[in-house]
Amino acid sequence: MPLPPIDPPLLNSANPWCSTREDLEALYACLHTGAVTTRTSLLLGFPHDDAIHQHAFFSTQSHTATTAPDYTITGKEYPASLNTLGYSPTPIDTYLDWIEQIVAASRDTRPKPFIVSVTGSPQEVAECYTRVAALAARVLAPLAVEVNLSCPNIANKPPPAYSGSALKEYIDALKNVPRTVPLGFKTPPYTYAGQFNTLIDTLYASGKSTIDFITATNTLGSCLVLDNKKPHQGQPLLPSAAGTGIGGLAGEPLHSLALGNVATLRRLLDEHPELRDIDIIGVGGVSDAAGLSRMQAVGAKVVAVGTALGREGLPVFAKILNGTKTSKL
Repeated sequence: MPLPPIDPPLLNSANPWCSTREDLEALYACLHTGAVTTRTSLLLGFPHDDAIHQHAFFSTQSHTATTAPDYTITGKEYPASLNTLGYSPTPIDTYLDWIEQIVAASRDTRPKPFIVSVTGSPQEVAECYTRVAALAARVLAPLAVEVNLSCPNIANKPPPAYSGSALKEYIDALKNVPRTVPLGFKTPPYTYAGQFNTLIDTLYASGKSTIDFITATNTLGSCLVLDNKKPHQGQPLLPSAAGTGIGGLAGEPLHSLALGNVATLRRLLDEHPELRDIDIIGVGGVSDAAGLSRMQAVGAKVVAVGTALGREGLPVFAKILNGTKTSKL
């Protein structure tokens, strides 16, 4: 089944700025978002620790940075972000309660879709899907499920979307669940042909209607920003669970790689009649109208925003949309 209509074709990605009910309410009320994505959740929530799970904005030129609690950033001074975060500490059932309450309180005659981002073991993800489907049966807003198989920051758990056998475990678990809402996978950045082929071959072997959309891409792992106060000491800017400060890169530096991923996935999907109906949500470094246009030009049906939302707040969506007609690729 296709994604529900998302108009305007712009939404937030699963990120720190869609963590709370207040975040979701503001995104839902925003006139310039066509849908809302929740932060990635688990059945019981993620054991978040403020001491090791953090994020920061930084300059790609000077490598100067800003970290919590100073997030008052304007313009493009800090166009990149790095995070050592895991998933949301809030359980999925709480997000589903919030969605039901937000939709019920809205007077919108055409409720916006919610994309519920989830993760966990294959069996836990199947249970998450079942719970989202149950909510979809009693709310007016269209719902979809995004399975995050791509976080680079979970120790000793490489992103499943890099492995054909791991992907198949999720596909097999979800095949046993009645499909009533659209289902998608969020992929990590792929950097060589074999990684793309692993995904496409696994989807093709699993048969038609395995998934309905792909969100490409998540952050790029194995990235490091040094503390600009101690650059010659090799001191990382952020803490991390492993103690290295290495985390996931997003924002402007990810844009070209994200474009390449969307373009390659669209081409490979279109080569297989059984996979051509899979939509792509393009994510990575979009902060203006030109970025939106580029994503759409290479095959994204809709486009999601992460770092720019954290840096500029909700007005970034209006900025992106208002310049679309006059921007050039």
